Amino acid sequence: MRRTIMDRAFALFLLLGSGSPGLPAEICGVSEPCKVESGAYYAVEPQSPRTPGQKRPAVIFFHGAGGTGREILSDKALVEPFIEAGYVALGPVGLMRPNNPYGAGWSFRPEGPQQRDELAFAKQVLDDAAQRFEVDRNRVLMTGFSIGASLVWYMACKEPGLAAAYAPIAGGFWRPLPQSCAGPIDLLHTHGWRDQTVPLEGRPLGGGVIYQGDIFDGLKIWRETDHCTKLRADDFDTSGPFWSRTWSSCETGKQMVLALHTGSHDETPAAWGPMALRWFESRLKATGKTH
Repeated sequence: MRRTIMDRAFALFLLLGSGSPGLPAEICGVSEPCKVESGAYYAVEPQSPRTPGQKRPAVIFFHGAGGTGREILSDKALVEPFIEAGYVALGPVGLMRPNNPYGAGWSFRPEGPQQRDELAFAKQVLDDAAQRFEVDRNRVLMTGFSIGASLVWYMACKEPGLAAAYAPIAGGFWRPLPQSCAGPIDLLHTHGWRDQTVPLEGRPLGGGVIYQGDIFDGLKIWRETDHCTKLRADDFDTSGPFWSRTWSSCETGKQMVLALHTGSHDETPAAWGPMALRWFESRLKATGKTH
């Protein structure tokens, strides 16, 4: 029987230990979370052994409401294409929210209660992974699902250089939307046409106390931030499970892609991993960050 990616990764951890000199000798990553000042994260390494001194690319996944960092890294369709391509996969852990039935989540809305500085936490995770797992901070793809995706939008808006590119799934800005963002980014946004949990148009929650934002309004902010010279997309692709619109005529050299699929909130096609990997590799090549 074929071993799962998590089984293989755990065996690798048992063989190699936790990595770099100067860090705790304890094994962390798959079975036990790695601890940083503001929280913890899980990690899965590629099966191939480390080459001393050679930094590796990484993908960091922020889970949705009620999820866990370990759980999202067990999603084979999301993670395995990156692991097989030599990436380290990171799964930060959200905090439990008081009196919230959805469990662990993120302090992503600037107007909402702030249990933790999530941007500072993300930096701690990436800095720790750079040492512990020899992650190349210049080759990090940041993604997330649902409110994890919303967190990605907000962090990218506040600090565009946090990652090399961003690929959120089924989540975006909430109202009131930011007036502007700090700088341009490469963005691949994926969303389900039939999503009723985070509809493309947004929706009110809590009796209208808070509102999810309109994804298209959010993309308009990114087009303006990327200085895309056209309102309409430059390229279109309807040949696969995703119908994509690509804005590449941007004065900043950045690229925006909207990839729609026919599913609902929890039905992102299994082809997302290979698609996101190809797109990210193409952006690294375009910006000269392939090594």
